[in-house]
Parts: sequence; C-alpha cells; structure tokens
Amino acid sequence: MSLQPLSKQASHRPTLNGKRGMQLIEDPLLNRGTAFTQSQRREFGLLGLLPPHVETLEAQVDRAYEAFGEQQTDLAKYVFLRQLQDENETLYYRLLLLHVSEMMPIVYTPVVGLACQRFSHVYRRPRGLFLSYPDRDSLGEIFANAPEQIDVIVVTDGERILGLGDQGAGGMGIPIGKLSLYSLCGGIHPARTLPVMLDLGTSNQDLLRDPQYMGWRHERIKGEQYDAFIAEFVKAVKLRYPNVLLQWEDFASSDAERLLKSYRNELCTFNDDIQGTAAVTTGAILAAVAATKTRLEEQRFVMLGTGSAGTGITHQLLRTMVASGMDESVARKCFYLIDRGGLLHDGRTDIKAIHKPFTHSFSDLQGWVSDGKQKITFEDVVHHAKPTVMIGATGQAGVFSEPLVREMALHTKVPVIFPLSNPTSRAEAKPADLIEWTDGRAIVATGSPSEPVVRKGLTHVISQCNNSYIFPAIGLAVLAVKAKRVTEGMFMAAALALRDASPPLDHPCQPLLPPLTEIRDVTRGIALAVSQAAQEDGVADNISPHELERCIDECMWTPAYDF
Repeated sequence: MSLQPLSKQASHRPTLNGKRGMQLIEDPLLNRGTAFTQSQRREFGLLGLLPPHVETLEAQVDRAYEAFGEQQTDLAKYVFLRQLQDENETLYYRLLLLHVSEMMPIVYTPVVGLACQRFSHVYRRPRGLFLSYPDRDSLGEIFANAPEQIDVIVVTDGERILGLGDQGAGGMGIPIGKLSLYSLCGGIHPARTLPVMLDLGTSNQDLLRDPQYMGWRHERIKGEQYDAFIAEFVKAVKLRYPNVLLQWEDFASSDAERLLKSYRNELCTFNDDIQGTAAVTTGAILAAVAATKTRLEEQRFVMLGTGSAGTGITHQLLRTMVASGMDESVARKCFYLIDRGGLLHDGRTDIKAIHKPFTHSFSDLQGWVSDGKQKITFEDVVHHAKPTVMIGATGQAGVFSEPLVREMALHTKVPVIFPLSNPTSRAEAKPADLIEWTDGRAIVATGSPSEPVVRKGLTHVISQCNNSYIFPAIGLAVLAVKAKRVTEGMFMAAALALRDASPPLDHPCQPLLPPLTEIRDVTRGIALAVSQAAQEDGVADNISPHELERCIDECMWTPAYDF
C-alpha cells in the first residue's frame, strides 16, 4: 500500500503546548522517536535523549514489524501493539496501514476479546476515561480532565463483550480497539477520539475473585440506579462535547435497545451492535443475492439469536425489502426468528414488542409440530421453512450443526450462511465445515477473520462480515457534513454502498466483500453515500457533491510526521 502524508487536517493536529525533552517523547501524539531531526533535537531539548542516528518513519516501521513478528502469541502481539500505540501513535497507525490484513485481527476481533479477559493482567498505561459508579457525582470533573476537542467517543459498560459476556472494567479494550479502527479505516485523527468505560461493577465472579482485577469490586448496578448514572453520563457528554459522535458498544441487549431509543434524538449517537452490524450484514447479504443471481424477495431468512445484533439485522433487512418495493406484510413472512424458546410465534406469551412484527401465526404452523408441543425448534424451522439464508448471532459455538446445514443445502442451490458471533471460539460453525457440508456450494461470511478454505482444488475466500466496513464511514461522514444526528437512512445508504463495492458484482468468483487492503477507499465511498443520506434526511449541511468529496478528503488523516 502506498501512503502519502496529508497536511490538510491541520486543525485536528495536536499542538506542542510548550512540551520539550522527555515530556515531548512521552506524548504519543507528538513523539517521533528516532525520527526527530537534528534541528528538532536542538530546538526541543532532545539532544542526548535519543540515539544519534536520525531515521525515517519507514525505517521505524520496518523495525517495529520485525519486533511484532518476534512475539510468540497473539496476546503478546496485542500487548506489543498497544504499547506502541501508547508510545508513538503515528508509527502505530503507519504500521497498521501497511499490514492491515495481518494486524486488524490483533487490535480488534478476535484477539481483542482475549485482551478484554486479560485486561487487568496486561495493563500497562492509562488510556481514555473510566467513569466508576462511586464517582457518579464527579462526572463533570472527570470530563474536565479529558482533552478539550473530541469528535468521537466510543463507550461501553462491559456487560456483553462480544460473545464473552460480562468483562467488567476489562471491557475498556473494546472502545480502545474500535477507535483504533476509526483512525485506521476512516482516517479520524486519534487526537480527536476518546474511549470511555462506564464501570458499574460486574457480575462476573471470576473477576471479583481475581486479586489483580482493576475495576470497581461490586456486583453490577442495574435498574433505576443504572438509568440515573447513564442519564448523568449523557448530560456530562453534552455539556463537554455538544457536537460529539457518541457510539454505544457492547451493552446488554435489554439496555442497548432502550438506551438508543432514549437518547438518539438528544445527541448525535448510534449503537454499533444494533445498527452497524445490521448495515454490514445487509450489505453482505445484498451482495450474496446479487452473486447468486436471485432476487431479495425470493429469500427465506432464518435468524438464530434475537439479541441486539439479530434484531437489528432483521429490522434492517425488512426496511431494505420494503424500500425495494415489497409489501411490508409480505416481507415480514420471509423471516423466521429463533431464540431459546424456539421460533417466535403468536402462541407464545414471552415475545418482546420489538419482535412481534416477525412472529408467525401458530395456527399456520400446525404441520411443523408433533405431540401437541408449542416449541418449534431450529430443526423444525430448517426442515419446513427451507431457508436460503441462515444467520447466527448467538455466541454459541457449533449450533449450525452438520445435519441442519445438510438439510438446508437440500433445498437451495447456493446456501448463504453467516456465523457471525465473535470471537472465533463462539462462532456458530467453522467455515471449512460449512463448505464441506454443502459440497462447496455455500457462500460463507464470518464475524471474525477466517483462513481461506481449499476443497477439491478450489479456494473459497471467507469474507469477514465485520462492522469495520461501516462505523468508521459513519464517523467520517458525520465529521465531513457536521451531522447533528445519525439516521436510519444513513445506515441504509451504508449498506447499499457496501453492496455496490462487492467484488462479485464485477467478478463472480471474487470474495463477497472487499479486501481489508482497500479499506480506506471503501470507507471513503461509503462515507460519501452516508453524507448524502444525512443531507437528504435534513440532519447535515447541504453542500455540492464536489465540495462534499473535498470535505471528506480533508477529514481523512494519514499517519505521517507533520511538524
């Protein structure tokens, strides 16, 4: 990848603020390490504090890559990269950009899950803000300790980290990783990002018993106390950063949907688990439909898992089908949602309001059950509904079993199967098994990176259906057009733009989604579509198409030493 330094984002560049000597070296946003020139070493009091040879950024990248390769485990690689990020952010992002396919799985899924589990044991240096429940009356004071100019905040309460559950304060690894991707993929300047951990305790007894656990040692706060804390947090954000983009990440499903509904009209905000996952999955499914030369209205969807991700995907697909011209009542019948109680139908009394539009009439399903039982199992649905698309968002490894997949493959020429749960250990199936059980016919996409599958001499490249295609583009678009809110239309535009970037549209044998080596170009294209949607929805400044592209380019930072 060829990288050229961009000097246009000067307003986002951190200033020296009189820093000299070790203060300058210890600031990761300003540090150039051995790349400080001789004149800079004299000007900033660095003589003798660095080895005498002046290096280029490229030479530093080579050395860092060599050191990265010497790490023996994925967790050690993660710790190495985090330490580099805390020492020299320009070098860190330059290294990631040049080795994006190799390093994104380390700084984000799947390794970030392990890093969250081991957070208290691999902790080196503070980053971001920890807002702990005992400090609930001091949130304003805490935010006053953060940088004055922030464009993007990613916040979690650590309760549902990937498919791993409650990780308490260790959940901070997720906002740090997400914001790394904002800068890596979307060019958001790292100086303008802020990871936030809402430490409301943890119900993970292993953490509470761990003598090295660094979070608040208390059972997780819920109910009215939880809601009051969140309200104070949002109030503090609005006061300190009234124009910030706030991304909610890895909250429990019961809280995620409620918080998004409560605050989406108060500030510029979205929930990536609900909306980002929905957009990337919809874009990938639209690409798969195009690759199979079928029509969207012909698909029958089985959604296994009705949490934040599964619900968001289903609603986004429904909106897409209606936008394509389908009658909504007809489109709803194309979906079969399954939770622990089986298929959602109107004979059940435990259906949430958000899922009721997708419940089937139990009277229409009498041939699907036997012995008078009311639970319609996953196996029953696959046998009777004959799905063309099967999506997993359960966090339960192996639930896409061989008999079920072979049954699905009997009834559709090209099965589309997405085991999306992260990390890899929680995926519903292994891509190699899915390819084998469908005699090489399946189109497979996963939540975490997967190695290509070779079967009978044919290589199947498994695309990563990951939100990194979406949320950095949302952030870039919000900054470019100064969007005041994030709308459903913006996510619809992101999904359609991702579909349009799908390689099979031009070359049928190519992977479903663009390679990570093209992620910045893809992000730029999606951001352009999202920006236009924001203008159409009336939440952003109206500017000409040419000016819009210029604004997007000016917001994209490329890591290079610029002072």
